Amino acid sequence: MAKEMTLGFILIVVFVVSISQSRLVNGAPQVPCFFIFGDSLADSGNNNNLRSFAKANYQPYGIDFPIGLTGRFCNGRTTVDILAQLLGFENPIPSFAATSGPDILKGLNYASGSAGIRAETGFQLGARISLDQQLQNHQVTVSRIASTLGNNQSALQHLNKCLYSVGMGSNDYINNYFLPQFYDTSSIYNPEQYATLLIDQYSRQIKSLYKNGARKVALVGLGLIGCTPNAISTFGTNGSACVDKLNSAAQMFNQKLVSLVDQLNANLTDAKFIYVNSFGMASGDPAAAGFRVVNVGCCPVNNIGQCAAGQTPCQNRSEYVFWDGFHPTEASNKITAIRTYTAFDPSDTYPMDISHLIQLML
Repeated sequence: MAKEMTLGFILIVVFVVSISQSRLVNGAPQVPCFFIFGDSLADSGNNNNLRSFAKANYQPYGIDFPIGLTGRFCNGRTTVDILAQLLGFENPIPSFAATSGPDILKGLNYASGSAGIRAETGFQLGARISLDQQLQNHQVTVSRIASTLGNNQSALQHLNKCLYSVGMGSNDYINNYFLPQFYDTSSIYNPEQYATLLIDQYSRQIKSLYKNGARKVALVGLGLIGCTPNAISTFGTNGSACVDKLNSAAQMFNQKLVSLVDQLNANLTDAKFIYVNSFGMASGDPAAAGFRVVNVGCCPVNNIGQCAAGQTPCQNRSEYVFWDGFHPTEASNKITAIRTYTAFDPSDTYPMDISHLIQLML
């Protein structure tokens, strides 16, 4: 079975990468622009100049990224970087904090390490750009695009054709609900109530994105937040077992997120929303994809689970699922990006994958 899974994975990698390369050779990307909202899984440097412990602009972060340090919480490319490549973009989508001028027409990355759906999430780590603030930054971008293209109507016509990726919620658990020493949410809400609270707020936020022109939107579900090296060490599961209460909370959120996708698609018929099943993609056999180390990060970590500055990471990075205490390696991100773009299993995305989403005529 493992051999069959490995063979299947290799075939889909070859297939998708060949598509991406042909698009690059033949000209324009498959969408005119790609906008990204999220947390440290997607942050490309927006936190670099913030007064925050949640930043990754120091070694060994970026050790495998072509231009070195950027502020990405990874050894190399993030999932959205690889998605951008699969979409045919020559370069990764730039960060909002470091981009201006006509480049904004191709899209921007607003993601911020430690940020959440809720405004207070991540405060114990310092400054961060919550989803509400990211949406405000996008409003600034929309105004700039309108000025560049001449009017609001032209801007909306441009934005309607873009792809939007929104991946939020992990920090609302690991940097909020499950940190009772800093937050009282777990004493006010049970997991079911909290998931409902998050989804209700998330729904309003996504609808505001729609009002600003978003018509093709991928909503990324929570992954196995109870299986990160930091979760395993913090909650004391003897170094191997995942933390069930974290994964159970993530599943509860994801179930409600799927329902939200159905609701949005039913009510906003001139748009299409999809769900990316990060939890399901991470639940397979890691060994089938060549991973040998699943419960320890590649780099030595500090007291908050990030890479300790200046420390030497592992050499066999492609065999590690995790780069630090929370974040996947580039090798892990490749698998997630490829399966998000072209679903390997029917459950990878719902109701379609990104390769089909971007082809829709809405």
